[in-house]
Amino acid sequence: MSVKKLIAKRTMLGVLSCCFVGLLMAAHPVFAADEAADEFIKRLSSELFDLVRNDKSLKNGDMQKIRTLVDTQVMPHLNFQRMTASAVGPAWRQASDEQKTRLQEEFKTLLIRTYAGALNQIKDQSVVVKPLRASAQDTEVLVRTEVHGGAEPIQIDYRLEKAAGQSNWKIYNLNVLGVWLVDTYRTQFAQEINAKGLDGLIQTLIERNKNNSTKK
Repeated sequence: MSVKKLIAKRTMLGVLSCCFVGLLMAAHPVFAADEAADEFIKRLSSELFDLVRNDKSLKNGDMQKIRTLVDTQVMPHLNFQRMTASAVGPAWRQASDEQKTRLQEEFKTLLIRTYAGALNQIKDQSVVVKPLRASAQDTEVLVRTEVHGGAEPIQIDYRLEKAAGQSNWKIYNLNVLGVWLVDTYRTQFAQEINAKGLDGLIQTLIERNKNNSTKK
């Protein structure tokens, strides 16, 4: 398998796992305050596998349903602005408000489309959450997990944050098989920015999303 295809596969698995957590919010909107980060990931991930298995439209990549779920249930539980800013890198600080809005919109569309393509991979997997190495006072933590059920376990690690005064955790990055999702996109985006600037990156994302929308 080529490096490009390997990264693409890891990215797809990562986006799928990241959206797992958000989709469970739709089924279980009320959580205990100050829930530990590892408990948050363990409970939501394990229940979501059942949710996806039993929803044929999600498994078949119903884009309208996926987009609605992501917009209303997933994004509120991710720090998506932080994810986008980190993926864009230093150029984010020079971006206008309009450019930031467009970048987030197109990046979100890219991730939603990738997620749709990964849904049919859900079968008989289960999630094992490793012991959390953090104190109760930590506001940024790393939760390590493994997905079992395939030929080999899939390592998926989550970086989560809890903003001051907030009781809920938010995901801002994840690692699939040793590759951090946001870091992978940062490398790709940097090449576009260096060659074409921020507007060039936005246009590239628009074109990629249009091409993806024509694929089944």
